[in-house]
Parts: sequence; C-alpha cells; structure tokens
Amino acid sequence: MRDLSIYIHIPFCVRKCLYCDFLSGLARGGEMESYVNLLLREIKKQAIFYGDHRVISIFLGGGTPSLLPAWETGRILERVREEFLLTEDAEITIECNPGTVTAEKLENYITYGINRLSIGLQSTDDGELARIGRIHDYGSFLETYRLAREAGFRNVNIDLMAGLPGQSLASYRKTLERVVALSPEHISAYSLILEEGTPLYVNQKEYTFPDEEEEREMYELTGRCLEKAGFHRYEISNYAREGRECRHNKVYWCRGDYAGFGLGASSMVRNVRWKNPDGQADYAACVEKMEADALNRVAGITETETDRTARMKKICPKGMDFAEMLRQTGRREVQILTTQEQMEEFMFLGLRLTEGVDLQDFQRYFGKTAEEVYGEQISSFEKQGLLKREGRRLRLTPRGVDVSNVVFSAFLL
Repeated sequence: MRDLSIYIHIPFCVRKCLYCDFLSGLARGGEMESYVNLLLREIKKQAIFYGDHRVISIFLGGGTPSLLPAWETGRILERVREEFLLTEDAEITIECNPGTVTAEKLENYITYGINRLSIGLQSTDDGELARIGRIHDYGSFLETYRLAREAGFRNVNIDLMAGLPGQSLASYRKTLERVVALSPEHISAYSLILEEGTPLYVNQKEYTFPDEEEEREMYELTGRCLEKAGFHRYEISNYAREGRECRHNKVYWCRGDYAGFGLGASSMVRNVRWKNPDGQADYAACVEKMEADALNRVAGITETETDRTARMKKICPKGMDFAEMLRQTGRREVQILTTQEQMEEFMFLGLRLTEGVDLQDFQRYFGKTAEEVYGEQISSFEKQGLLKREGRRLRLTPRGVDVSNVVFSAFLL
C-alpha cells in the first residue's frame, strides 16, 4: 500500500495575528459546527480516492484548531478512522495557541489518539508578542505547556520566530534559552516574513525591525544554541531530538502523497496536485458536487462498484480522468505535474532536508541520473562549497544552507 498523510484545515482564530496571511478568520456563532459538518462530508466522499493508501500522519492546522470544542475534534478523527486505514503508529498532530486549551481538552486529545502537540509561542518576550498581535503572553504559554505535559503529551513542538519588531539579539537569546530549558522534543524556528497585505506589512514603517546583520546573528545563534542542547537540525528551520522529526512535514519535503481537507487545503496524489476553494460558499458547493456523484460519472464508476479499492484502481491510473474529475467537483489549480516539474521538486524540496537527496532514487524515479539533468548546477555548487556528496546523497553544506534560496532556484529548469 502507498503511504498517505492527511492535513485538516481549521480556519478559526480568536484574533488574526498582524503578520498572518494564512486562510483564517474569526469564529462566529455556529460556524464551527457547520464547518465541521462540511469537513465530515468531504472526508467521507473523498476517501474513495485512497483505497490503496494507509495513513501515516494526520495534521490539524489552521487557524487555531484548538479553538474547536474537543468533541468536534473527536468527531473529525473518528470520521477519518472510519474511512481510512491508519497505521498503528500514525503521528497525529494538533496545533494550539497558548490559552486556548484546558486540562480537560488536552486529556480528550490524548483519548482521541492525538500524540503530538504543536504550540505557537513565537517569543517569550511579552512586548514582542504584543507587537505582532499574539493573543497570549509568556505566562499563558508556560501554563499551556505544563498542562500538556500533565495530560500525557510526550511529543511537543514549540514554534519560534526571529526578526520580530523590537526584537534584539539579547531578547532572542533569552527566548531560546527559556525554551531549551523546557526540553521540548521539537523546535521550529522561522524568520518573520512580511507578507504583502498583512497589517504588519502595511504599517511596517511604524516599527523598528532587526537589521540584516542582527537577523543573521539570530539565525546562527539558533543553530549553535539548539545543537548544544541536543537538538539536531533535520531541515532548514526545524530541529528535533533523535527520532522526533515531524513525520508529517517530511512527507511534503520528500514529495509523498498527501490529502488536504477543508477550506483552501492542498493535496498531491500520484503527481496530481489540487486545492480546495478558499471561500466558504464555494467550498460547500464543492462538497455538494462530490456528493452528487459527479466524480463517479467522470471516472465511469457504476453504482455496483462499491468496493473502495476497486474504485481506486479504476481512477488512479488515468491521470487525465482524475484531474477532470477534480475540476468538475469544484477543485482549484488542478495540475498534472510534468516530469520536469517532478524533477525540480525532487531537488529543491529534498535539499531542504539536511540529509539531502538520494541520487539513486532520482535515477530510479526518472530514468536519468541527476548529473544528466543537473550536471552543470551540481558541479558549480560543489566547486563553490555549497553542495556536497556523501555516498549516494547530495546535500547542502553549512554555507549552502545560508544561501539556500539561490541554490534552490538553480534547479528550476
């Protein structure tokens, strides 16, 4: 069977952060229950695509998934288990913001089989948190972290950000030291990106940001501090204790199959990529079209073919039919990836991982060696000390990581 990862988008927030351009907004009235009902319908109908898959990870992201009442989260995971085959050790993650969970909710998560918690801290400096519009302070984060451990979570990620308005190297160092002292299993450390259209972008002149040199020092400090504390860097912005790498995110970087459910969620299966509509009304219409069996008519499936695996075998080998089926049910940006696009993604996504890409896998997948396709780029970056071969693997050097975007762009044919 093929491995599959599932992403479930929960678009609700208490308040949208000033830097956020994710598909999210305020929860109003009975919207959460109505949205979950749509999700359950989508999961049930779309599951016929995945009769020959087993689920190795589930990620509930957002937005703030922890805003959902616990029983709604339970309904979602129950539906996934009804419709999909999960491996016994499936990694099941939920994102949460400090202050949005209680001891009872966290205990319910454990009961539902959630075994990984990702907490959006960003900074331990209350002033920095306020300037980016976070709803919590450091104290509420500590309380959330304590409750998570007491509930039984043994795999916790903490999100951090560098380059925040008003942030200094000293304050960032303090954040790193405080977080390391808590001994989480995983730390994601990103640099702030000013996304066009966000309040922080529009009003950036009102803030003082670290300059380029300070951001560079923060970046280097992250690696030194976390390595000293026993974390290994397995991806450009992610650090983990041994054996605690995020299985779900590695699926994206290794170009595995993933199915997205919910508003704006993206999917890629067998080199066909698509996303759900961004608008609530369009998303509801998409689900209704699926239930009207438009996808079955396009694929030529008869009413008697009820076995999910039999349906999957009929759908999947026909990439063009599969893509047309997706379009007719209201999916957006449906794309059958060309061999060239697959090669590009294999390189620039795989090189994000510190282990790099497997050159033998490249040849097995594409029938050509990486040197035949990318010989000039590989040779040039090796001479510059940005790429290094180790056995069958090609990876970024520390210098290459520093200018990774330059390296990645060279692999776009």
